[in-house]
Amino acid sequence: MPRPATAKAAFRCTECGTTVTKWVGRCPECQAWGSVTEAGASRVRLTAGPVSTPARPISQVSADDARSRPTGERELDRVLGGGLVPGAVVLLAGEPGAGKSTLALSVASQAASSASPTLYVTGEESAAQVRLRAGRTGSLNEHLWVAAETDLAAVLAHIDTVQPALIVVDSVQTIGSAEVEGSAGGVTQIRAVTAALIGVAKERGIATVLIGHVTKDGSIAGPRLLEHLVDVVLHFEGDRHSTLRLVRAVKNRYGAADEIGCFQMTETGIEGLADPSGLFLSRAERTVPGTCVTVTVEGRRPLLAEVQALVSEASEKSPRRVSSGLDSQRVAMVLAVAEKRAGTLIAGKDVHTATVGGMRVTDPGSDLALVLAVRSAVRDDEIPSGLVAIGEVGLSGEVRSVPGVARRLAEAARLGFTAAVVPVGSGTPPPGMEVLEVVDVDTALRAVSALKGRARRTVPRP
Repeated sequence: MPRPATAKAAFRCTECGTTVTKWVGRCPECQAWGSVTEAGASRVRLTAGPVSTPARPISQVSADDARSRPTGERELDRVLGGGLVPGAVVLLAGEPGAGKSTLALSVASQAASSASPTLYVTGEESAAQVRLRAGRTGSLNEHLWVAAETDLAAVLAHIDTVQPALIVVDSVQTIGSAEVEGSAGGVTQIRAVTAALIGVAKERGIATVLIGHVTKDGSIAGPRLLEHLVDVVLHFEGDRHSTLRLVRAVKNRYGAADEIGCFQMTETGIEGLADPSGLFLSRAERTVPGTCVTVTVEGRRPLLAEVQALVSEASEKSPRRVSSGLDSQRVAMVLAVAEKRAGTLIAGKDVHTATVGGMRVTDPGSDLALVLAVRSAVRDDEIPSGLVAIGEVGLSGEVRSVPGVARRLAEAARLGFTAAVVPVGSGTPPPGMEVLEVVDVDTALRAVSALKGRARRTVPRP
């Protein structure tokens, strides 16, 4: 008599959910190591069960409970789409020391100023340490409650006691549950803790901010499923050697997912920057060779950036190509185009390129400014102070159009720039600005020469 076939155990990837019939060290779908675990067999329930709330026509559902409420930080409200929505869960991730906790504490204090109880849960510091930072940054408030906990059950107990309108958990990787296997910060623990906090937030309509760690490659620590569970994912970016901080929306169910907020770290905390363009321009009284101003677009916001280049004789056999604030691979491509298509001889020379103010520029619209800056550095010839250059450069030397040229030119005109070199078909220029449309880098170089003596930066309007 043949033996009955036994069901094979199923194994599931905790990162992407892929199911395999046997355990493997690396997921065949997402290529994550150590993410495949055994999943218990489950049967699908086919009978109807009780419902929590009856289904209604969508036109009869009130949207008042889902309207955003300002946080008190205008730049953060800009990124969130107006503010925090009751019941929404926001994941704020960033590098260590960037200022995530300072921003979250400021938001919690602003929320508590409306006499609404706010709970700040810290798993990385003591309550006394949070008190010191709150005193230094001016975030003290009688309605702001602080709890130093690392156990999920204790966090839920604090929520029952305080009944807050806003919860801040710093950070989600430090909270663990005794009912779940693994240590705090592990994939299983993070998933369980996040699911529990999301359940409480949705059930009671509590806005929740989860602070998360990032890995060395800049991605959010924990399972990829974490970003799918929350409503909003924000990345906190910034160099610790610079005061500039950017909050970028990666996912937003309640607003645009391409917005950024600009902040400045000071000794007394973090402040929003409604007009940050001046941070990325040098304040030299005279222009110097090797500098050119461009206008980038971060999200929907146009920002002026100054691209600098320094070309010197190589001290070694292999010339150096060093970039700071720019994509090194794109810089290498633009330098090759400048030498081949624009006759800029840089072979055998060291080329250093950088931006001002610690700004990170990845917009292809800055290619033309880089070409002009390198050419200016090679010839030791100044670029007019009132000129901006906008355009993407192709391998054949053509200058391609980029999105939002009208917004870029309007921002440059507002800050006193009087001339621009742009791709063909860029639309109507702002009043008082001389715009030259070019088709390739050679035409752009001739246009800059023609503008000398005419492009002068004026005092920006208030």
